[in-house]
Amino acid sequence: MSAAEPLGHLAHLGHLGVQQTPHGGRLRVYSRHATRMELCLFDPDDSRWVATTVEMQPNRHHVWSAEHPELRPGARYSIRVDGPDGPTHAYDPQRHLIDPYARGLARTTDGDWRSYVQHDEFDWGGVAKPGIPLDHTVLYETHVRGLTKLHPAIPDELRGTYAGLAHPETIAYLRDLGVTTVQLLPVHQSVSEQRLRTQGLTNYWGYNTLNFFTPATHLATRAAQTGGTGAVLREFKGMVRLLHEAGLEVVLDVVYNHTAEEGRDGPTTSLRGIDNASYYRQTPDGQYIDTTGCGNTIDFSLPAAQRLVLDSLRYWANEVQVDGFRFDLMATLGRDKHASFDPEHPLLRAILDDPALQGVKMIAEPWDVGLGGWQVGNFPAGYSEWNDGFRDRARAFWLTDAAASRHVGSAPEGIGSLARRMTGSAHVFAADRGPLASVNFITAHDGFTLADLTAYDHKHNIGNGEDNRDGTDNNRSYNFGVEGPTGDERVLADRRKAMRNLLGTLLLSAGIPMITAGDEWGRTQRGNNNAYCHDSELTWHTWTRDGWQEDLHRVTARLLSLRRENPALRPVRYGRWGETVPSATQMDWYNKDGRAMTMDDWDSPAERTLQYLAASTPEFEEFNRVLLIVHGLEESVTVTLPEHVGVDGYTLQWDSSHDDITGLEAWHAPGSRLEVGPASMLLFRAHGDAAGAGAGFGSGAVSGAAVDSGPGVVSPADGDG
Repeated sequence: MSAAEPLGHLAHLGHLGVQQTPHGGRLRVYSRHATRMELCLFDPDDSRWVATTVEMQPNRHHVWSAEHPELRPGARYSIRVDGPDGPTHAYDPQRHLIDPYARGLARTTDGDWRSYVQHDEFDWGGVAKPGIPLDHTVLYETHVRGLTKLHPAIPDELRGTYAGLAHPETIAYLRDLGVTTVQLLPVHQSVSEQRLRTQGLTNYWGYNTLNFFTPATHLATRAAQTGGTGAVLREFKGMVRLLHEAGLEVVLDVVYNHTAEEGRDGPTTSLRGIDNASYYRQTPDGQYIDTTGCGNTIDFSLPAAQRLVLDSLRYWANEVQVDGFRFDLMATLGRDKHASFDPEHPLLRAILDDPALQGVKMIAEPWDVGLGGWQVGNFPAGYSEWNDGFRDRARAFWLTDAAASRHVGSAPEGIGSLARRMTGSAHVFAADRGPLASVNFITAHDGFTLADLTAYDHKHNIGNGEDNRDGTDNNRSYNFGVEGPTGDERVLADRRKAMRNLLGTLLLSAGIPMITAGDEWGRTQRGNNNAYCHDSELTWHTWTRDGWQEDLHRVTARLLSLRRENPALRPVRYGRWGETVPSATQMDWYNKDGRAMTMDDWDSPAERTLQYLAASTPEFEEFNRVLLIVHGLEESVTVTLPEHVGVDGYTLQWDSSHDDITGLEAWHAPGSRLEVGPASMLLFRAHGDAAGAGAGFGSGAVSGAAVDSGPGVVSPADGDG
């Protein structure tokens, strides 16, 4: 099967879902195995009462269609489908099903769902997408509800909604912080799993999608929810427009890998009842093959499933004008008919090659829970990927290595493996993809928050109703001597410096950084590392903060400003030894004595101090050079600043040992000696001309003049995968 075949195979199907014609609305639904299908139109005043039924007719391509003058904006409708018996089918001709392409959903008084015909018209006012280049992109992962639910300056009726996210107070906060791109946790209409409902809990995060075209109603204002046809969609589009006006992008976290229909005994609401065998991955005897851990898995070896995803992406990217997508468990989208991951899977290629999706940011969560599911670094060029290796190495270096050093007298490894992560993970991503293939992160929606990483050695998930069994135990966290809240000033100081170091590692590294909302001021979830089921103050953001939280916020904003001002910190390409590569970064590596790194300097747990000069190779911006010092031991060290051709001096820009560097000596001469505080990072602007910044080791190359190793190589002893 060629990469283009599935798209070509289904391109002739034409428009699916509802389309308006001069004679009313036309509904078209794909089902390869159905034997009968009917359109049900409901009474405008009672969505439980079927007012009209229309027999749908199939064509030779298995597309069933019907027209009716009442199938117009504001109409509520469903489909009922019959088909063969058999283990891979689940037909019930009495069941009202959601049109997979419905662009709106309405709830009945007894809790059922009806498809809803939307008004798609919206005045964008000439506002265009910001089009922020990847090397300037800073992702801010947040939840629509949680970000503004407690914001005191936002009117109560707007808090926790799309309109609240687009409020001037929220936009001013995001712009002042310095992020460029808001990455929203799922906003497709979702429902809570049956198990959670029986426990009185809710799927707050939204990773249980009911429909791939409909914005979640519960995240809209009450006025929009009761405002008639298209009001929720208009509020969502209005949010996008206002964020775009402010120069901020919108990326959606999309969950195409499974649906809210759960396992075979779960609720049948749409795909299962329309054509179970054309959408879900099953064995011949009808058992679901689950690579998502959610009860079902969409089978993307089947063309109908591929078409559904592509049509959904086109809709959100073009008609709703979002700027990109983060694909939940995207390894599932690349599994072939044998359930094996294929980096050239037709769907993965089609997403990149689709003319309607050009310029749209595509971010993969490059794993799932199935066999062979960890695929970091294996996606095609054009995708950026969550880099869990960056996350794990940064946490280990600043947290669990510190714990080991205190408990056994030595950290388990040297600085080399952190350096290769900070400089673009060239050992993970192919040379043609470059450092922007890596989405770097310390935390995400799942797992500990940044503050909790430094305050808890163990998860505290009792409130989730699973006896603390859920959530990972591999947190790579360190509480610095006390589990949870403490008044011990020394412990608190260590924790806060660790947070600054982790933020510095994230924001001064090559790649695309992602900040989890609230980490910039030390948000806590009281040790819960899987708070998906809590729609409460545990997960909502507070806006009244202590002094240290304001300090941390200022540090984050300062780091983002430094990243923006220094192109040497955000290369587009990997460098190559002996060449000057445009928009790469040439790096020179020094130990604490200002000399070229040796093998011991890279690998020894006793020598965890590194200096590197990073010089840009300009293509679109002015020449820039910075010096970054990383010191990973819990005692001070005297560092000799490197002497380098073309460098006349260094000006201190940031020091993680301090909340504020005001009053510290700023200018330092090459060759001068500097006292560096325990476990800290320092960034300097290097002054001078571009001499000595020609061909050499490039971004992603971790080596020094005295080390016989090439780009991307730390040393033979390094085992970082």
